Amino acid sequence: MQGQGIKILESSVILPSSPPLGDSHNHNHDLPLSHLDTDPNLNLTFRYLRAYVASSLDPFHVISSSLPRALSHFYPLAATLHASPHRLQLCCSAAQGVPLLRAAANFSLHSVNFLDDPASPFLDHLVPDPGPRQGMDHPCMLQLTVFACGGFTLGAAMHHALCDGIGGTLFFNALAELARGATRITLDPVWERPALLGPRDPPRVDSPFIQEFLRLQKGLLPYQHHVAVGAITRECFHVKDQCLHKFKRSLSDHSGFNFTVFEALAAYIWRAKVRASGIEADEKVKFAYSMNIRRVVKPALPDGYWGNGCVPMYVELRAKDLIEKPIWETAELIKKSKSNVTDEYVRSYIDYQELHFADGITAGTEVSGFTDWRHLGHSTVDFGGGGPVTVLPLGRYLLGSVEPCFFLPYSTATAEKKEGFKVLVTLRHSALPAFREDMQVFCNTQDQCLSPLYKL
Repeated sequence: MQGQGIKILESSVILPSSPPLGDSHNHNHDLPLSHLDTDPNLNLTFRYLRAYVASSLDPFHVISSSLPRALSHFYPLAATLHASPHRLQLCCSAAQGVPLLRAAANFSLHSVNFLDDPASPFLDHLVPDPGPRQGMDHPCMLQLTVFACGGFTLGAAMHHALCDGIGGTLFFNALAELARGATRITLDPVWERPALLGPRDPPRVDSPFIQEFLRLQKGLLPYQHHVAVGAITRECFHVKDQCLHKFKRSLSDHSGFNFTVFEALAAYIWRAKVRASGIEADEKVKFAYSMNIRRVVKPALPDGYWGNGCVPMYVELRAKDLIEKPIWETAELIKKSKSNVTDEYVRSYIDYQELHFADGITAGTEVSGFTDWRHLGHSTVDFGGGGPVTVLPLGRYLLGSVEPCFFLPYSTATAEKKEGFKVLVTLRHSALPAFREDMQVFCNTQDQCLSPLYKL
């Protein structure tokens, strides 16, 4: 119903207020991307939105008038991506801009609980949804939707080759600074991508973990195997702090290790997803997550670097072993995998991309991608009426996975103060009933009941 209550009012293309690289470079030119930017698994558009309560500002005027100045600093967002025989290229010209859609919703943010249910299907109407070709022609598209209450959402569709979530937030923070009246942005963007994250000469793969988890399969496009998964669905689950504390304590009692929320809960959800999906016992399954390497590499990346600054990490098990292992053993594997992220791992990963880009690099099938959005700083983007009360990802793909899982904070505008957080899970529709049962067991039972059922 709500999806039908959202109407696109106009579409415009916003140009940078100054041409790329100044007047002396008005001709077309290419900008090189790093080998992390051109990872085949990042050849996709990632969609997410921020929701804001009503204030005295006119959101469309404030954002549309500040966007040209922000794009003069981040003009590659207005460029065009092209696929060369070897990797993606970014082509810039003075005539390029960022599409901005203006929309209106005939209902209030309060009526939809400030978008606190990330599985609601109408959310897709709040963010541009470009196809593969349009996503290359316009690697950044924005939609501003004003609700009947005066609140608004800013939806973004950004091609992952240009930036990750941290890099995207640098752009939106700059846009917000200018919207609040700043005459210049605090942090100038840094592009030097090949210089900072390019391959060595000669390239070499010295980290054993790279070839342990990655495969070469010519002709296989990233996420091509999603067809075999069938229909997928989004579901939101609520996790209470009390339940998490009990679960972590029980894992610690059985293992002697202290686990983070991410390590413990992700291990449980990964196992529940695999078990519910009915994957063959001997099938290799992978747990995938990103590690921020901005301070890992030597030298560290500058604060203004806004390209992709994460590498994927994996844990791999046979489906049978994952289901039969005690959960604490899986959580321990996730914990230990973090220590593999070193400068050498990053350099080897980059060099592997250089050596084998055309050979079909893949993490394989049955990959479960996980990411934690609870502490990423998305809430800092304040256009003058306060920061967003809700930030939601709408990504379909993540780290080679067609079934991503996000840990998300509750909206700060919901009527009741909620403890804990929500988990947005994407999984094959056929697995949903069994997966729901496992999540109910986790959320509704005491740890002494959980132990015999799930071999803590």
